Amino acid sequence: MDYQRTITVDLAYDEAVSRTREALAEQGFGILTEIDVQATLKEKRDLDMEPYVILGACNPDLAHQALEIDRSIGVLLPCNVVVGSRDGGSTVQILDPQLMASVTGLPELQPIADEAASRLQAVLDSLTR
Repeated sequence: MDYQRTITVDLAYDEAVSRTREALAEQGFGILTEIDVQATLKEKRDLDMEPYVILGACNPDLAHQALEIDRSIGVLLPCNVVVGSRDGGSTVQILDPQLMASVTGLPELQPIADEAASRLQAVLDSLTR
């Protein structure tokens, strides 16, 4: 099983981040965390790299349903979404929520993972239109 879904878009990095945020919001996801990896590595290790951000996206309804089934599922939340600069465009990568159901072995989580996967695929699809 592949653990992530990746697309490449012909958008400048800042626009890709903005459009990704908008697309996540349209699918009911909020951003709980944001890690500017480029800035962090520069500050902490004086290393240079391309623009790269990790957004911790969460759909509260789906998260609540999953937590009601298994409180330990919190270690797999939120869904990480990565936007990176690449060759004049950008990449957007999303953790595949099917991993959640697969790793736990709890079949009750499958419908939630299916719904999250469908919504996150809609995010990627909207960015390629």
